[in-house]
Amino acid sequence: MSSAPVQVLPSFVQGRWQSPADEGVVLPDAVTGEPVARISSAGIDMGAALDHGRRVGGAALRALTFHQRAALLKSLASYLREHREELYALSARTGATRGDSKFDVDGGIGVLFTYSSKGRRELPDGTAYLDGAVEPLGKGGTFVAQHLCTPLQGVAVQINAFNFPVWGPLEKFAPAFLAGVPSLIKPGSRTAYLTHRLVELIVESGLLPDGSVQLVCGGAGDLLDHVTDQDLVSFTGSAATAQRLRAHPAVVANSVRFNAEADSLNCSILGPDARPGTPEFDLFVDQLVTEMTVKAGQKCTAIRRALVPASRIDEVAAAVSAKLAEITVGAPGAEGVRMGALAGLDQREEVRRSLKSLLEVARVVHGDPDSVEPVGADAERGAFLAPILLRCDDPEQPQPHEVEAFGPVSTLLPYDDTEHAVHLARLGKGSLVGSVVTADAEFARDVVLGAASRHGRLLVLNRHDAAESTGHGSPLPQLVHGGPGRAGGGEELGGIRSVLHHMQRTAVQGDPQTLTAITGQWVPGSERTRTDEHPFRKHLEQLRPGDAVVAGPRTVTEQDVAHFAEFTGDTFYAHTDEEAARANPFFGGKVAHGYLVVSLAAGLFVSPEPGPVLANYGLENLRFLTPTYPGDEITVTLTAKQITPRQNADYGEVRWDADVTNQDGASVAKYDVLTLVAKQTR
Repeated sequence: MSSAPVQVLPSFVQGRWQSPADEGVVLPDAVTGEPVARISSAGIDMGAALDHGRRVGGAALRALTFHQRAALLKSLASYLREHREELYALSARTGATRGDSKFDVDGGIGVLFTYSSKGRRELPDGTAYLDGAVEPLGKGGTFVAQHLCTPLQGVAVQINAFNFPVWGPLEKFAPAFLAGVPSLIKPGSRTAYLTHRLVELIVESGLLPDGSVQLVCGGAGDLLDHVTDQDLVSFTGSAATAQRLRAHPAVVANSVRFNAEADSLNCSILGPDARPGTPEFDLFVDQLVTEMTVKAGQKCTAIRRALVPASRIDEVAAAVSAKLAEITVGAPGAEGVRMGALAGLDQREEVRRSLKSLLEVARVVHGDPDSVEPVGADAERGAFLAPILLRCDDPEQPQPHEVEAFGPVSTLLPYDDTEHAVHLARLGKGSLVGSVVTADAEFARDVVLGAASRHGRLLVLNRHDAAESTGHGSPLPQLVHGGPGRAGGGEELGGIRSVLHHMQRTAVQGDPQTLTAITGQWVPGSERTRTDEHPFRKHLEQLRPGDAVVAGPRTVTEQDVAHFAEFTGDTFYAHTDEEAARANPFFGGKVAHGYLVVSLAAGLFVSPEPGPVLANYGLENLRFLTPTYPGDEITVTLTAKQITPRQNADYGEVRWDADVTNQDGASVAKYDVLTLVAKQTR
């Protein structure tokens, strides 16, 4: 053992690093057993930390727009990517191989990049998010409503597990930050030294506003005593701990938003079509071995139950055992090592205790729970465990569906038919993820629809998507990561959904003009601004919501309709055959093409000379409301609806409300026109 003094990790709260009041507990190296650091939260004022986050961090973040926050996430991701090697090196002390470390470190950095991109593409360059369309509440159009999402004015408290000390904090931090809510990170104790270095790098970058991120190393203490209705708690760990935290008096009394990712007995189902020699059989075997051995099986998404047709269980057992025999266990970095250590000796003993329960109804197919010879390491000091494949021939026994051995352990379970497979999958009583490995689309459909209510994510894997598939155990920031029931009932990640989890949705009612002022987006029924200058002649900075142009009228002629039909090839009978069109209950006679109406409207409202409008890049929400007949006169009213500058670009996006009316004032078509408009300062 090393005799060098062991650092006591300080916490980063209230804008500074603070050392604890005692020496705390030792965190050992998972491979050598040598002490890496000490942690303690003794003396940390949790209430003051939360108050600092609310007053300083929250205020600073809410002053930024979504796009500004997204740009900071991208800069932070780039900065952390430059420091990956030192994070990899420290990750090795948690027992992680190079591949495991990349899964954790690169995965976390990738989450930041993804949320940066989604923030710039899917959120406005403002501080509030409009959820859904304007709702008319009165016949005259003077009373309307809009759902508005604004950031909660609290702190996102995250209490993390030990298995992903980089990805875990970052996947919770990214959506909170993008929403405008600061984070307080409480890492899992066993690997807290890696999360500590991550937060050190974030602080050293100087990129984020003060109070955006705080770190508490050690126990949570009285942290939850100080949460309010504006705070959020996100927990990853055991279901028992989640239940206890969810029932905390302050959480209950203040209706604190609580998200849990807990125990998950995930399953993978081999389809009956997957025989030895088929791509699906090989994919199932390879995926199972991967999920058992990546991070030494210490993944909340790992496959714990492998469901296979009863007639194939011997073949699957033999194939998986042969693959597992190729796995070399040992010190990360040692030649040939493909699986490292568990996070600590106590974690290994916890897995062995769970194994004893499973062995009451199952038998070992491969591996020895009590013996392993790690390459390049001491088996007594390091937390090593061989990968263990079990087989339970009575799949109705409760243990495989109730006991999670959080390590390199999986159990083979036979099923009789599709209904039985779905039944067994559902016995997990709530899982983060399941997978179906099959080329039979009908089997996949029946399993997915039957098992979906107890799964947060389902992967269908086969020869068609395998090359691009990210795999059973890889949560993606674009998709929901969470599961019902035993898995915690929460939803982490999930793209913009997880951003909105950190915001309050408020239904705002009022007149259109007031809603336009509140939302910054023009609402139909509010005032339009018409000037001598065409709005297409204005640069982005000069445009305001409500700037409008009215153009027309333009008579639609028989010749227009006939020419459009011949020119485009759209000779649908309603445009070309008077008798057939008259028999159509919607028209009563020949009508103009809807796209002809839209094209003529564009000809009316465009300003053709070169100017600030750089491009029209699409239409959205197009609806044809009233037929246009030859001889009708159309007029178009084009109104600037939403103006979105792009950060670090010399142009922005303008959404225009287009309303095409006929000579009677009836709307024949409504839609949004999307344009790119140059900034004057480019």
